[in-house]
Amino acid sequence: MENQFLIDSEYLSAEALEKKHRLETDPSSRKSHMEYMPGMEQITSDVMEKVMSQMNSYDYEKYTAKDVKAALEHETCSIEDFKALLSPAAAPFLEQMAQKAKIETSKHFGNTVYLFTPLYIANYCENYCVYCGFNCYNHINRMQLNMEQIAHEMKVIADSGMEEILILTGESRAKSDVKYIGEACKLARKYFRMVGLEIYPVNTNEYRYLHECGADYVTVFQETYDSDKYETLHLMGHKRVWPYRFEAQERALMAGMRGAGFSALLGLSDFRKDALASALHVYYLQRKYPQAELSLSCPRLRPIINNDKINPLDVGEKQLCQVLCAYRIFLPFVGITVSSRESETFRNGIVKIAATKVSAGVSTGIGDHESKYTGKEEDGEQGDEQFEINDGRSFQKMYEDISEEGLQPVLNDYLYV
Repeated sequence: MENQFLIDSEYLSAEALEKKHRLETDPSSRKSHMEYMPGMEQITSDVMEKVMSQMNSYDYEKYTAKDVKAALEHETCSIEDFKALLSPAAAPFLEQMAQKAKIETSKHFGNTVYLFTPLYIANYCENYCVYCGFNCYNHINRMQLNMEQIAHEMKVIADSGMEEILILTGESRAKSDVKYIGEACKLARKYFRMVGLEIYPVNTNEYRYLHECGADYVTVFQETYDSDKYETLHLMGHKRVWPYRFEAQERALMAGMRGAGFSALLGLSDFRKDALASALHVYYLQRKYPQAELSLSCPRLRPIINNDKINPLDVGEKQLCQVLCAYRIFLPFVGITVSSRESETFRNGIVKIAATKVSAGVSTGIGDHESKYTGKEEDGEQGDEQFEINDGRSFQKMYEDISEEGLQPVLNDYLYV
């Protein structure tokens, strides 16, 4: 790979530092973020055009309290109603939105809350994304677990009682190729009933292979749907190609994946427009692939190495709650995940209103589950974390807390026959 030396060397060379500086200061030195790179599959789909047309024309300042009241009174939430619920005019109606969202959640999901945990198996990355702890220019401890180590981590997690796992890697085909990820999926199928992937986007035939290896669903963060802002944040690597990333979930569904997850990273750009685009991405694909199980996440930026270089747009908890309630009202059948980026207090509250899935026993580091789950010191090295989590509750504590709230924790609702 063209920048492989960056992630494998302890310190950046003078040449690498010069290239990094050029990428940051001279836009003309960067490849077009709208052009596909060699080997990237292009599909025929109108979803992108529909989503971007709606997002680009969205003027949330034009909506009034009257529009919000009308949206809350309608039995079915239209796209126009959804836009009103995301607008600043809806902020005074947060309590009414929460009440309506709670009714919709109860109607379609009962009082259940699904639990899962992520497993990072590698943190090598070939992208330069200025906000990410894994980016190839950050001097962090890089690590890739071998199959024996992956199996060990999975057994530790499975022994805790967890039945669903989300496998993650840094975005490096050189260090974490599709075959390597596929072998990890095969191992995961031995320990878990549900296996998800959050990896770099791949082509349809590669998603099909990973599905055959045992993956049930794929989650892809678009990060921001604002392509101009995206260009300034993703300066190098395959992730720079905005349209290829946008179409990742559809390629996964075309390949036979049972489900797909969607998200923007709130705070990178205008969160209202990103929230609109995320939900519409789901909305249009839900109509195109009605058999698919689609879900939304709503993460906010968390502290990382080199965080001082980012100027995030603040998204408060009230604004986050507004987005999640609007999601539920607009897309009542869609799963909503709230990750450990958020506080214990916020997650305890939002699962009673709109969220249907939470992570527990979370580590964003590499190879450290035994030390975090049992207190036993791990043998060998460990890889650095991608970001700092906020809610560090164990699986057992999360299970107990959910039960005490009068909700039913669910580990899995699938049987393979």
